[in-house]
Amino acid sequence: MRELRERLAPISSAYLQKLVRSSGLPLDAVVEGVRQDSFEELERTLTGIGEEYAKALESGDAARAARCRQAVITGKEHARLAARWRATPPETRALKQEMADWMLLWLENPAIFPTWLSLRKKREPLAGSPPSPG
Repeated sequence: MRELRERLAPISSAYLQKLVRSSGLPLDAVVEGVRQDSFEELERTLTGIGEEYAKALESGDAARAARCRQAVITGKEHARLAARWRATPPETRALKQEMADWMLLWLENPAIFPTWLSLRKKREPLAGSPPSPG
């Protein structure tokens, strides 16, 4: 990403990420960032970033761990902005607020996120998602 950013300068990080995502190539979890197209995508990307975060901590790579956290912070802020934007329909606001809440929990304790999410999905169906069996 650094090389792409340098070669395409000046380019915003958000636009570069959008271009890279649209390439269809498999991406590193941190490069892909937090996807908010659906709860399934949110779960997949937060889980992937969580795995990368744990590996970074285990190997002592503080810079990579910080990039993982920053990816989630950026996603949370985007979700919060969408939830507050007046033109956003009320049902979408509720979805974005829930997504922001997931990311906030991830930021508070990434290690418990998968367990919490499993329990959350059993409690009640996610808005916009089919009910879970059982």
